[in-house]
Amino acid sequence: MPKSLETVTLEDAKRMLAAAEAKAVELGIAYNVAVVDAGGHLVAFLRQDGALIGSINLAIDKAVTARIFDKSTAFLATLAQSGKPLFGIQESNAGKVVIFGGGIPITIGGKIIGAVGASAGTVEQDIEVAETAIAALLA
Repeated sequence: MPKSLETVTLEDAKRMLAAAEAKAVELGIAYNVAVVDAGGHLVAFLRQDGALIGSINLAIDKAVTARIFDKSTAFLATLAQSGKPLFGIQESNAGKVVIFGGGIPITIGGKIIGAVGASAGTVEQDIEVAETAIAALLA
């Protein structure tokens, strides 16, 4: 049974990053992965050797975006298209909102305790790496 937490701890984040790193190795892509706490603040970050420099802030901002809006960045992307209710949301929060997949809130017992963001591959791969990180926490 998953534990009940108010926020992600450093130990939780380390376990999540280890799982994300293993998934990235399996995919053959050097990744950047960020874990933020319930307040949206960085707890831990992984940058594999050779990971894209441009993806560092994307991983962090995906995690923060997922936490401050309590939605996955992939879901926000669907709402941020022209003519949709959140069109232009990526311009909020000093332009640090990321609206493509790879940022996912971490929910335990219906309570959001943090978020994870992954960046380096395709959107689908980023989502897969982030989901793998969360699964390691819930295991």
